[in-house]
Amino acid sequence: MRMVDIIIKKRDQLELSQAEIKFFIEGYTKGEIPDYQASALAMAILLNGMTSRETKDMTLAMAHSGEVLDLSNVVPITVDKHSTGGVGDKTSLVVAPTVAACGLPVGKMSGRGLGFSGGTLDKLESIPGFRSDLSIEQFINQLKAIGIVLIGQSVDLAPADGKLYSLRDVTGTVQSIPLIASSIMSKKIASGARAILLDVKVGIGAFMTDLSEARKLAELMVEIGGMVGRKTVAILSDMNQPLGKAVGNSLEMVEAIETLHGAGPADFKEHCLLVAGYMLALGGLAKNEDLGKSLAEEALMGGKSLIKFREMVQAQGGDIRYVDQPSLFTKARWIEQVKAPQSGYLAEVNARDAGETTVLLGGGREHKGDPIDHAVGLVIEHKVGDWVKEGDVLFTVHANDQVKRDKAVSKILNAHRWCDEPVDPLPLYYGKIG
Repeated sequence: MRMVDIIIKKRDQLELSQAEIKFFIEGYTKGEIPDYQASALAMAILLNGMTSRETKDMTLAMAHSGEVLDLSNVVPITVDKHSTGGVGDKTSLVVAPTVAACGLPVGKMSGRGLGFSGGTLDKLESIPGFRSDLSIEQFINQLKAIGIVLIGQSVDLAPADGKLYSLRDVTGTVQSIPLIASSIMSKKIASGARAILLDVKVGIGAFMTDLSEARKLAELMVEIGGMVGRKTVAILSDMNQPLGKAVGNSLEMVEAIETLHGAGPADFKEHCLLVAGYMLALGGLAKNEDLGKSLAEEALMGGKSLIKFREMVQAQGGDIRYVDQPSLFTKARWIEQVKAPQSGYLAEVNARDAGETTVLLGGGREHKGDPIDHAVGLVIEHKVGDWVKEGDVLFTVHANDQVKRDKAVSKILNAHRWCDEPVDPLPLYYGKIG
């Protein structure tokens, strides 16, 4: 079997066999298949798609490219969540400790920034000392001890996905539905989750800009979950404007900590509570998502979520002073407030522009393995539908480069579109599957 023949077959819109998919995943994991051939196949998949059967085979091959955890002897049930990626989406930082504080263990493998979308690990690593590279033994021990652990892509868990994940980021193949589905579900299967909540973002600031495509992705992942015996639910949530106010690693970390302290933006807090409610229902601690949401709100507003987050940061080597005093986070050299140039209703706050601007400032990756600047980013003050008065603070740019700062100001000003007539607020959700 030759890799070039597999590439040609998918290029010509033919269906790959289970054996061909297994050959590719095993060869790429071992380093026998180079990045350029993997990139070619990923592009062919992006352009020509995969059947449900191909996607399931890809998922299982990636999950079994390394160790597959069985946590049934560690905790009664583990529940996990995954977001398909959005701008300002720091949800896991609040949801995971909230669910764990309610008594439902959360063992989560998180990712880094992908395209213009930020990653949970990059945000957590803005806390000095925080370690995401735990061994499987450390992962299990921490989950057993405190009921929560957030780690990066382990070399032992779904290693094929770890390689493909970073390759997709720099080869224009992020948006492929089969590759997104297999990437997400392979990690969940490998890390031992028995119940999974999928937060599928839809809108201009998401990889899925079209609602029907987002629904297709959600249905595919829920189907894969059912095939492998995982209780799986997907929600479809809006990503046409940033979630919360902060976009950028340290800035989002601060906003998440403020939310854990009982403050935080209303839309972000509502989203966190809804996701946590579904997870608690999936894990059997609540009869339905509404009762789960009430439990989550009690934990969040009562301070239990903050305590659990603090435990996790301490267990993973992070400096807990940053949890207690978010003002300690490193500040950017230039912090510039930009005021509204006119009065009116906001008709658009373009999430994609906000994400791309943060990458431009240095808060994301343009090339595989690029370092990132944790301090830079944006704080966007208003939502679609808001009445904004001329002279009100519209947004704040945090930059460490003066030229990049000026470009960011111009780009985000243009990301705001105005209207003289009242504009309806954007919905937070478009429904659920599963």
